[in-house]
Amino acid sequence: MKKILAFAGSNSSTSINHTFLTHVVDRIQGHEIKILKLREFDIPIYSIDLEKERGIPTDIRILKNLIDEHDALVISVNEHNGTVSAFFKNIIDWLSRMDRSFLTGKHILLMSTSPGARGAAAALDYTKHMLPRFGGKIIQSFSFPSFKDNLEDGKIQNEVLDMGIEDVLTTFAHEIED
Repeated sequence: MKKILAFAGSNSSTSINHTFLTHVVDRIQGHEIKILKLREFDIPIYSIDLEKERGIPTDIRILKNLIDEHDALVISVNEHNGTVSAFFKNIIDWLSRMDRSFLTGKHILLMSTSPGARGAAAALDYTKHMLPRFGGKIIQSFSFPSFKDNLEDGKIQNEVLDMGIEDVLTTFAHEIED
């Protein structure tokens, strides 16, 4: 059994990425899963001046320790204006200042969703290329389109999308066991 840390890159209290993340990780069997709400962490906007004055924020240290304690990550990224949210980017900035290789050895299932037909694909693509710079290994990634149309009452409405998610989860579970 592996330990998996899961979180969405959103600071919204009504985040569809968090809702989607919860739905997906509930389907992962045989592993210990911890779901975080990053919005509960107190993390200021990064600046070199702030880092010099105060050092690394305590909540970044806590998050880094949580990442270290887990074998794999499931991350759902949200999209603002065609890229990742400033909130998520800020967290990555702080983590990388603390340890440039903060994801070394971590297997990652990366996903995204949005109300639109592209399912935050631009943010997913950006993140898919960014996280390996910090040592992470993206095992699987997928974009879930039209969140409000395709996930109702906790159930995926589109059978093809549902089967695709199941395939992704099977591959991810197999990869983290090796």
